[in-house]
Parts: sequence; C-alpha cells; structure tokens
Amino acid sequence: MELSIIFVNWNSVDYLRDCIASIYANTNEISFEVIIVDNASPQEGVETLKSQFPDVLLIKSAKNVGFAAANNLGFQRSTGAYVLFLNPDTKLVGPTIDTMVSYLRTLPDAGIVGCKMLNADRSVQITSIQKFPTILNQLVNIEYLHLLWPGCPVWDIGPLFSKDLKWTRADVIPGACMLLKRSVFEQAGMFSEEYFMYAEDLDLNYKIRRAGHKNYYVGEAAIIHYGGGSSSRQRVSHWATIMKHRAMTRYFRKTRGRFYETLYRTVMGCSAAGRLAILTLSSPFRGKQRDKESLQFASEKWRVVLRWAIGRQDLLLGDR
Repeated sequence: MELSIIFVNWNSVDYLRDCIASIYANTNEISFEVIIVDNASPQEGVETLKSQFPDVLLIKSAKNVGFAAANNLGFQRSTGAYVLFLNPDTKLVGPTIDTMVSYLRTLPDAGIVGCKMLNADRSVQITSIQKFPTILNQLVNIEYLHLLWPGCPVWDIGPLFSKDLKWTRADVIPGACMLLKRSVFEQAGMFSEEYFMYAEDLDLNYKIRRAGHKNYYVGEAAIIHYGGGSSSRQRVSHWATIMKHRAMTRYFRKTRGRFYETLYRTVMGCSAAGRLAILTLSSPFRGKQRDKESLQFASEKWRVVLRWAIGRQDLLLGDR
C-alpha cells in the first residue's frame, strides 16, 4: 500500500461520503487505503459508509479522545508509505492527491505537503498557508487585512493568488489536508496528544521543521474545504472559543516559554476589551437586523475571550 488516507469523523457522515467518493473518482496513479476513526460521534450512520465503500477501514472509538489522538489511532492501523490526514468536510478538485504525492516524491527535504483550499464558491481560503503563530499575527488575524495586503510579511499569503505558482515553501500547512511520509511522521513523534483539539497541526509543523524538514504548498493541487463542517449543526459554543485559546497558550508555552504565553494572554485580553468598547460604541448605528445579529455574535465572542484572559473561563465551560 502506497498511501493511507486518514479521517477523523465527528458528526460529518454526509461530508465524508462525498469526500471519499471524490477520492475514488480522482485518484488513479497511486494505491491507497481509506481509514475512518469515528470519535464517538452522537450522530449515527457512519456504518453505512461500508456499504458504499466496502474497502474502507472503520475504527470506532469508545469515547471522544480528541483530534490528535484519533489521528494517531488511525495511523497505528495504517500501512501506507505515505500518509494523508484529511478533514471530512473536504472534496477533491481533480487529481489532487496524485499531484501532491508526485511532489512529495520529488522534493527530497519535504516534511508536510499541502494544497490550495477553496471555499464552496471556489474563492481561495487564506488559511491554506500560514506563518508560525506570534502574538503579532494573532492580534491582527483579520481576513480583510490579509486580502488587502496579501504580501505582508506578518502573514505572507501572496503565493495563494499566483496563477503560475507550482510550489513554494511554507511555515505551516493546516491540518485540514496534510500529506507526509510515514517515516517523517514517526520521526516527529506523531501528533502531540496534549492537544485535545486545535493547534495540534501547528505543533506537528513545528516539530517537523525542527527535525530539519521543509513544508511545501502545492498551488497546482486543490480541495474544497467547507470549513466547520464537523460543527456546522452545533451551536457555536463558548467552549470551542476557550479551547482554541487554551490550545494556543499551550503551543506558546511549549515553543516559546511561559513568559511569552503570559504575554499572549495579556495582549489578547486587552484586544478583547478594546474590541468590546468599539462594538458597544457602534451599536446605536447598526440599523439592519443582520447587522445587529452580527454585532451580538461578535460581542459574545470577545466577552468570552476577555473572561478567558482573566482566568474566568470556568464560568463558561458548561456551554459545550
């Protein structure tokens, strides 16, 4: 077996069915196996995938062990010389996997290989390539600014909009689509299971770069990434917001030390307070219902971030 494609399923059976179908329809130059790790999803129906795709290996976890641990579980049951970690809420656009594997074979120092991720309307997702996180790029993580100045060194997403680009090096390849050699993944120690969800892909990119490998973005290959498919039927929760920030503090503590972690928390708290002040002042000028709903959503989000920053997330964790 040349390639193992590993999915972690959490209430995403419909997305998963379409994604697997696109793999079989577009992947012809490499032998592959498909492994699904069901992370104790409340939604039933994952077993029905076996009737449509009988060769799929289904692993059912008795409990939700988190994204990192579930991917590691799938890897331990895999046999491929190459491994592709792919989100269920994706869909191949043409021979994406064949193209990515071809580049992985020809780039001797390759760590992780990624591709262009597209929204449902085929616009480019700016998260297709990323810089390693810093306090500065987390503070200005605003899509409007990224699109206004894609070549800014703080985020440097200019390659995403180049029509002639075949490949380029990148700091971070996101976890929605990560292709790498089995030996490289093992050398890096697999996914760090100290992350339940969020930032485990950043951590893996960091470990692979420290091991001397380079990460590559392949502009010739593309997937549609519906984004948030695993949680699209769930209410946006305070719990998810807190988990994201907890993961980032863990990542900064691990890679930059406790002082940087504390500084990150402080800066994000100040940023949340400032954004809340601006949102409050702009409230009287929001006339349309859609604008009011957007304001309410943003205000709730930044209140949660502020409470997390001052150590009061315990008041919100019951909102999962």
